[in-house]
Amino acid sequence: MADEKLSHLKEQVYRDHRPKEHFDRFHERARTREPDYVYELVRCVTTIWGYLAFRTRGIGADNVPVSGRVILAPNHFSFMDHFLVGMFIRRRIRFMAKSQLFSPPMQWVYTHGGVFPVRRGARDEEAFVTAELILGREGCMAMYPEAGRSRTGKLAERAKPGIGRLALTTGTPVVPVAIFGSHKVRNWKKLQFPKVTVQYGEPMTFPLEADPSRERQQEVADEIFARIQELHAGLEQHGRKGIAQRVREQQRALRRAKRRRTAPA
Repeated sequence: MADEKLSHLKEQVYRDHRPKEHFDRFHERARTREPDYVYELVRCVTTIWGYLAFRTRGIGADNVPVSGRVILAPNHFSFMDHFLVGMFIRRRIRFMAKSQLFSPPMQWVYTHGGVFPVRRGARDEEAFVTAELILGREGCMAMYPEAGRSRTGKLAERAKPGIGRLALTTGTPVVPVAIFGSHKVRNWKKLQFPKVTVQYGEPMTFPLEADPSRERQQEVADEIFARIQELHAGLEQHGRKGIAQRVREQQRALRRAKRRRTAPA
């Protein structure tokens, strides 16, 4: 069983009983300031750790636009996922993270690194306001479709509607991201270091809708998550080398097709 192989995890706390006003200052900073040197410092340290400890490799990072607004949508197994998804992207990613993380001393790192809170278990409109403002400035942000971290080492059965709402109300392209192997990163305490792969899929776009219904939000979230599941299943079935080879072959085929279209008659 997958969960039997995982190192012991603490129970998750889903509801933060601190009042909404407690988090206003974190949202204000995220809305008015960009990530600073702390982001690059943390990125440097965690990238080295990711490469050396987990032999992390990326596939398809060129699917992430180098400019313009974009939402990265990764699956979520580990606390390391925040860092793994950013290893192969030069852009500074803004993360929506659970509010329980915003406590001293780490809240200083999160706020300077451009992270902003979402209060799980509450209808947190402030988190969406912050996300929409970041995307309105052509930013790059990450949002987990599953919302919480998987405790079993397997993908959730269904996404939460939040990412569908954000994609529709902002008209922002969504890049599905499969992180494979990160459910075992806590096993480093047992001197077990899994091999992790991060695959970025092709951007998905949806028509702008000012006030989508809850059903429509869920429909789009399910479509995004289905693509993540497909990418993750491919890595599980074919492995890192197999998927990388397939991606290279697809790229070569696209280049050949482009040359044929542009060749003089």
